Amino acid sequence: MIRLTMIQILAEYPLLLLFVVASLGYLIGNISIKGNSLGVAAILFTGLFFGAIDAQLQIPEIVLLLGLSIYVYSIGLSSGPAFFESYRKNGIRDFLFIISMLILSGCIAATLWYLFGFSAATITGAYAGSTTNTAALAGVIDYMSNTFPKEQAAELTQELVVGYSFSYPMGVLGGIIAIIVMEKVFRINYEKEKLNLQDHYPLEQELKRISIEVSEVEATHIKLRELLKKHQWKVAFCRIIRDEKMDLISRDTHFLLGDILTVVGNQEELTRLKQVLGKETDSLMVYDRSNFDTTRIFVSNPEVAGRSIASLNLEEKYYAKITRIRRGDVDMLANGDTILELGDRIRFVAQRDDIKKLSKLFGDSYQASSKVNLFSFGLGIGLGLILGTIELNLGSSFSFKLGYAGGPLIVGLILGALRRTGPIVWSLPYSANVTLEQIGLILLLTAIGVRSGNSFIDSFSMEGIYVFGASAVISLLTALSILFVGYKIIKLPFSFLMGMVSNQPAILDFAASRTKNRIPVFGYAMMFPLALIMKIVIAQVLFLVLH
Repeated sequence: MIRLTMIQILAEYPLLLLFVVASLGYLIGNISIKGNSLGVAAILFTGLFFGAIDAQLQIPEIVLLLGLSIYVYSIGLSSGPAFFESYRKNGIRDFLFIISMLILSGCIAATLWYLFGFSAATITGAYAGSTTNTAALAGVIDYMSNTFPKEQAAELTQELVVGYSFSYPMGVLGGIIAIIVMEKVFRINYEKEKLNLQDHYPLEQELKRISIEVSEVEATHIKLRELLKKHQWKVAFCRIIRDEKMDLISRDTHFLLGDILTVVGNQEELTRLKQVLGKETDSLMVYDRSNFDTTRIFVSNPEVAGRSIASLNLEEKYYAKITRIRRGDVDMLANGDTILELGDRIRFVAQRDDIKKLSKLFGDSYQASSKVNLFSFGLGIGLGLILGTIELNLGSSFSFKLGYAGGPLIVGLILGALRRTGPIVWSLPYSANVTLEQIGLILLLTAIGVRSGNSFIDSFSMEGIYVFGASAVISLLTALSILFVGYKIIKLPFSFLMGMVSNQPAILDFAASRTKNRIPVFGYAMMFPLALIMKIVIAQVLFLVLH
């Protein structure tokens, strides 16, 4: 009686159901067994459980679409700069690698059709489900309805959906299992990978400040710009003490024996620096703040967001120097090419009289730096949804739409790379972007799980078990191939490849929880737009060839 009452309450109030599933799933996801946990992916499986209990338990489709659009658009905004920079450097290599791996997954599905006698519709559904690509499923359904008589189309669609329903859970589990297996096989050190990639992606750097006394004659009477050009140091020079007088270091500064310098960088770069300049010192004069002080200032002024540090000409207007920037939990060295974003915390060394002026220039408001600009955010997602509704035709037999995932993601990548267009700042404050990603993901996984749970149980049969096994083969072999070929042959970082095998947000979150950084997100952003289109095409080709 109590069970019926609870089901009736949850069925009548889908919003309550949404939060019950999300909270329980999040709780379960935090349970760690031998250092492994499902993370937010547990919300999906919790949703499947609730959906399987009773067909009355449903979450409106608009919740799913809302969560999907917010999630992928936020991912696009945060990944845009790194996405285009990566394709600029390794575009052809990465493009061919992604295409070949996607074609491999289609070939695996065709081989299973040949070996086990699945219908063309069933194996196509299994392919779409094992790659968790709803757009591919929709594309094939649309082709069936426009090509076959109504009754035949309905029958084929049912087979397609059964294949999809049974394979979708394995589409999520396959990627997670492949990541766990291959990280142990290759003995991956995520911390070492992060150190190797921190110059290419906005990642946490273990920065420290030291004082160096210039004692090497070869480094004297040479402008700093020449030394930087020769040695390529990745450090920030701050202050110089000469004859007991303190000043800021510029690129035109030349050093003399006995100068004491304060420098910020990671341990490796600072060690290289000391080999050329001199020895580390504990001089107390570097702590003198009578003329210069250090302070952190929030970037909350939209006028400076999306602009490079060099374009602000700070050193010409103020007696100040930026030494580092903290974005979220990441400390980064500042240079002229660094693009400022809302929510950045800039560390300055500045003359006391200029600190208030700098605070006014950058805004320095935590509250303002945490707000979402609803105009730019709504306009960006709106443009993405419009792009997603456009039907793209590839010949007379193939047509597809980017949909609620592809459209917002592609627009998000473009706008994230642009950062601003005239007065419109597209990028979001780091804290706001992370929050929106999390909200979108929770809405998406909860809705997918609950909506799929009952159909999964209804379709359960011996054929369903075979389809589930086939999807396991497709999902695992594809993910294992991407990780093996990418890591051993293409020599891509394993952390990056984890994002490339994350064909579903739950896998991506799991990957990020393993690495404890955002490198998988960059791999996901590179793979997803191309994979979305290719999977739609491959699914339709698969059905056409096998039917």
